[in-house]
Amino acid sequence: MRERIIRQFNDTIDATIRSIEPLLPGIELAANHFVTTLLTDHKILGCGNGSSANTIRQFTTYLIDHFHHERPGLPAMALAADSATLSAIASDYHFNEIFSRQIRALGQPGDTLLIATHKSTSSNLVHALRAAHERDMAVVLLAGEETTDLSPLMTGRDIALHIPSASRARIQEVQLMVVHCLCDLIETQLFGDPEQGR
Repeated sequence: MRERIIRQFNDTIDATIRSIEPLLPGIELAANHFVTTLLTDHKILGCGNGSSANTIRQFTTYLIDHFHHERPGLPAMALAADSATLSAIASDYHFNEIFSRQIRALGQPGDTLLIATHKSTSSNLVHALRAAHERDMAVVLLAGEETTDLSPLMTGRDIALHIPSASRARIQEVQLMVVHCLCDLIETQLFGDPEQGR
């Protein structure tokens, strides 16, 4: 058992180290984009399925509450957080529409959609991405190596962050690290670093 535990830790460390160089430019670009979104009085919507929904919820929670230090809340919404809305849309329309219908209702031009996924095929996320483009929203995609359904739909102003791994666990672990980086960069760019000068 101890060998398996050690291997899990080592695999996570290796996946994180392998991800730094390929993800670095995209994280910086995405953080700057989110800052611009917020500075122009727009909001960030986010969606994902299963455990990826939890990654999105953690991101939006940090923005609304705080990440490092006290500051005003920032406008962000996790579209998978409202079970009543999700079940109503799935029942009355189709599961594929659980996010896209919300985006068409809540999204405005200039808003940004963050999509998190570890799978290569998720039809409801395809519908979400298309709905965001219909609403003149940019998309930031946080995904694994393969996103066969989503990647062809990305436009020039969208940003894709692909974790260089095929392991579901490693993808999600690195995605959480990326979320922490984004929250840190957004917070410090908008409100400064309270630790500077100490």
